[in-house]
Amino acid sequence: MAPTPPPAPPEPPRRPRRLRPGSRIALVAPAGPLASERVAAAEARCLALGFEPRTGRCVHMRHGFLAGPDADRLADLQAAIDDPEVDAIWALRGGYGTVRIVDDLVLDRLLDDPIAFLGFSDNTAIHARLAALGIVSFHSPHPTTTGPSPADDWFRRVTGVAEPAGALPTPVAPTRLNGGQAEGRLAGGNLALLSSLAGTRDAVSGAGRILVIEDVGEPAYRIDRMLVQLRRSGTLDGVRGLAFGTFTGVPGGGAPDGVKTLAERAVEEVLRECALDLGVPAIMGLPIGHGADNVVVPLGVRARLDAQQGRLEVIEPAVR
Repeated sequence: MAPTPPPAPPEPPRRPRRLRPGSRIALVAPAGPLASERVAAAEARCLALGFEPRTGRCVHMRHGFLAGPDADRLADLQAAIDDPEVDAIWALRGGYGTVRIVDDLVLDRLLDDPIAFLGFSDNTAIHARLAALGIVSFHSPHPTTTGPSPADDWFRRVTGVAEPAGALPTPVAPTRLNGGQAEGRLAGGNLALLSSLAGTRDAVSGAGRILVIEDVGEPAYRIDRMLVQLRRSGTLDGVRGLAFGTFTGVPGGGAPDGVKTLAERAVEEVLRECALDLGVPAIMGLPIGHGADNVVVPLGVRARLDAQQGRLEVIEPAVR
């Protein structure tokens, strides 16, 4: 018998305050280390978006494969959470290390006054913790890219306007894996992290939700293993739809002109089999994840998935 999934978070969700020109953004590194030029690029990115960056104390540190010892990374993140002058927290990168500190985070302040948390990849651990509290967060590219992005208008609409954002922009048409339509709150993130969280206090529940899932550098058999883990743990019980992002860097992938290699087709078949077994609408190839196109997605808000049209639509506001 599969373990009982965690209870559903409260509804309606706790929406963070909207971002606006002059919003103060705490830049933190809860996981892997960064080169100084990437930190500078993140600060410049915030300024270009009209925000005021506030860079964490330890973002220039390095402790093996981490951006400083656990205590320092935790202190930076906790200080940003507790500072009433901070309007949002933006993780500088993923990598590994967030799960080492997430159990010691104190999030009481966010229950009364949620602020936006942005990041992806290893930061899925923080998204999961916030989801359990019913707090909307943002699966978002990290701010270390330079220059304006074609998705900037979408970013501003999702994080800065207290209205439903509408359909996710899709530069490349997604692939339909299983037809149909579904509505539910968005949840999920990086597949490797979702799998590692199964069986812990931060296990994500798919019940009544549309799961957003992406990953990088994983062959088909490992993707299958992680999806089986999610199913056996109860994470996928009651899921209403699957919105797969990109699965980049597949070993044996990288054929020219967009032609899928045998290894990449094997990944697609694993995802399709999962969707068919669950009997839910599913698409893959949304601009979510480690690919060149990675748009912000508000987790915790209601969305509509139309697998026939390859469309994921955010149908309620993500911010207040």
